[in-house]
Amino acid sequence: MIKSKLAAVWVIPMFLCLACSKDKDTDVTPQPETPTTPVSLTKENVKTYIVDKNATDETVALFYNLKVMAKTSFAVGQQDAFDGFYKNTGGMSDIKKTTGNDPALLGSDFMFITDKNNTGQSDNWFYQQEENIINHVEQAYSNGLINIFCWHIREPYKEEAFYVSDMTADARAKAFKSILPGGENHEWYKKKLDKVASVFNNLKGTNGELIPVIFRPFHEYDGSWFWWGADFCTADEFKTAYRFTVDYLKNTKGVHNVLYALSPDNSYDTKDKYLSRYPGDDYVDILGMDNYGDLGAGKGQTGSDLANKKLKIISDLAIEKTKIAVMSETGYQITPSTTPITGWFSNYVYNALTANDIEIAFAMFWGNAGDNYFVPAPSCSNASDFVDFTNKPKALLQNELPDMYIISN
Repeated sequence: MIKSKLAAVWVIPMFLCLACSKDKDTDVTPQPETPTTPVSLTKENVKTYIVDKNATDETVALFYNLKVMAKTSFAVGQQDAFDGFYKNTGGMSDIKKTTGNDPALLGSDFMFITDKNNTGQSDNWFYQQEENIINHVEQAYSNGLINIFCWHIREPYKEEAFYVSDMTADARAKAFKSILPGGENHEWYKKKLDKVASVFNNLKGTNGELIPVIFRPFHEYDGSWFWWGADFCTADEFKTAYRFTVDYLKNTKGVHNVLYALSPDNSYDTKDKYLSRYPGDDYVDILGMDNYGDLGAGKGQTGSDLANKKLKIISDLAIEKTKIAVMSETGYQITPSTTPITGWFSNYVYNALTANDIEIAFAMFWGNAGDNYFVPAPSCSNASDFVDFTNKPKALLQNELPDMYIISN
């Protein structure tokens, strides 16, 4: 998913809070105070299961704590939470305006950062977006949030589109294959990764430590709306590109503060289908799913149960492989011409994320912009539904998130 804000001016949060109180005492479902550790994972052997054996201590802790947390709760996140606002109001995140607390996870994008028009000059709009994104990642980390990046990378020929609908037939047929080792645009792709690596290697906390980040390249690859989609590369070609991306970042560029996520869309309904383009345990820390379709208009409880069934597949895989399962994107966009679905957050989404004893570490809603929103502001008619959702015992906002960057004794 992507939102249109090429002409937007982003505003750093500065409003006062419109707080809503949170009281979970009325919910009869208990939440254990001390999560139990998965049987195969211990504080001592965690690096056995992480992709990067040289990962920083904070990154290792993030992996461990996400895995443990998933047994009892999930973090609630939003893409561009500090940049995208309903009615473009600016200020604090819309989630904080509605609930009194920020999301527990911040989604960001490398799209503008790696854009061909980013000159690196202070007066350049794309560079200003890069600086803004980095500032918000650092702000999120300092407040204990989890950071995750996607990448709507432009195709390598004109560098103007990521949707195949905006590309010529020739370009979409060749684009992905061209970035593979030996391809005509492989060096171009390496330069884009150089920029990504530079950002990762310069994200610093107040004590100079590298900020851990989750990275999910080539998201929704099982669909065919992006130029890296299933119609434009074979399974082996996709695996090659994913593996090269991981190896280049950690081995060539020395990036050691990243957890790597795989995030197809919702097309699969079996374990084998989910794994059909899986690059291997040595390349994936997080098993994700983007799912808008099963939770759309008219889908109701049947769609919620179907989404839960698909999440159960990756939850079981995560347990089997000692990985982390997540809902990497979801949402139901409300526009001036659509009406909120009653109980969408508190009934349908919550059921999808929690039924059948699944272990999901976080769920990320897409970002707000203009007259459209995925997460309601206080004035929206479904604000109370979202508050009810965040008040559920397994849903965590920033104020309830444990310290994700230390493995406690």
